Amino acid sequence: MSLWERVAGLPIEVESYALEGLERDVSSDFTRLSTVIHMSGGGEEGLGEDVTYDGMDHIALQDAGPVHDLSGVRSFGEFCELVGSLDLFPAEPVREVSRLYRRWAFESAALDLALRQAGRSLADVVERQPRPVNFVVSLRLGDPPTMEPIRKRLDLYPELRFKLDPVQGWDDGLISDLVATGAVDSVDLKGFYKGTVVDNPGDAGLYSRVIEAFPAAWVEDPDVNEETRPILEPIRDRITWDAPIHSVADIEELEWKPRMVNIKPSRLGSVQELFTAYDYCDANGIGAYGGGQFELGVGRGHIQYLASLFHPDTPNDTAPGGYNSTNPEPGLPSSPLAPAIAPAGFRWEAPVA
Repeated sequence: MSLWERVAGLPIEVESYALEGLERDVSSDFTRLSTVIHMSGGGEEGLGEDVTYDGMDHIALQDAGPVHDLSGVRSFGEFCELVGSLDLFPAEPVREVSRLYRRWAFESAALDLALRQAGRSLADVVERQPRPVNFVVSLRLGDPPTMEPIRKRLDLYPELRFKLDPVQGWDDGLISDLVATGAVDSVDLKGFYKGTVVDNPGDAGLYSRVIEAFPAAWVEDPDVNEETRPILEPIRDRITWDAPIHSVADIEELEWKPRMVNIKPSRLGSVQELFTAYDYCDANGIGAYGGGQFELGVGRGHIQYLASLFHPDTPNDTAPGGYNSTNPEPGLPSSPLAPAIAPAGFRWEAPVA
């Protein structure tokens, strides 16, 4: 039985839903907004989080309120079909990909609700034993880039590991200092972003310096072009993909079969597509790790929960949210995170901070 088949038949009763706005300044120098979906029915509540990046999309959603009629008794699979048929944006989203992010918010809330109504945990239904979650902290180093964000965290947490975003401002001195930490597990080249604050066009010189400096690090989302291809092809077994992965079809269409991919639930959008991707990677010997999108609420717990079931030992970008604060504080949980699943539902019981 596929993972999707294990959850699709769960009954779900929805009476209403409500929206809760969250806001926080995070380490990448922007104010993060998100929206928590509170879905109610049968005396239970399910939670999901919309991680759409653009603040105006959240404001429009929250101002419009719960305008969709999701009420009724049906299977979880049928509920997901209903959500997929709806336009969840009261105004056109700034980015089309945000439609997937919002769909995941509604479907993850419904999955939590269906499981809580059934009195079962996701781990129980998919027959997976949760394990401690290895995590890395995803970080940008400022403009101009410096070691300060790294030192600020390593001073408090000397064993911390990082996923970093190299940019053209990384000079040889900075790279040398980063190498000396021995703490860099992956580098995210962000070669697929267009029209965002993190756009990072492919630069052969930067790629060469980073790939040589960090010979054991995973290399995520390079811009494969005429200039960078000769640098990337020899290390293609170290290349992983994130931004272009929205479905199994996207994995199959990659030029080089990956050894590892970043599976972000919100990027895939639907629970069915997410679980199909997990099954596909398992069947084809492709490793996976989880990725975060500056979740402020229950969404962070969701990606930690999934990592504990499907890829606990990989460099998961699922650090507790406190590590994304401009000035992280002492006392945050260290890696690996002990499993903290609720007895029923799709809920990670550990604190988000």
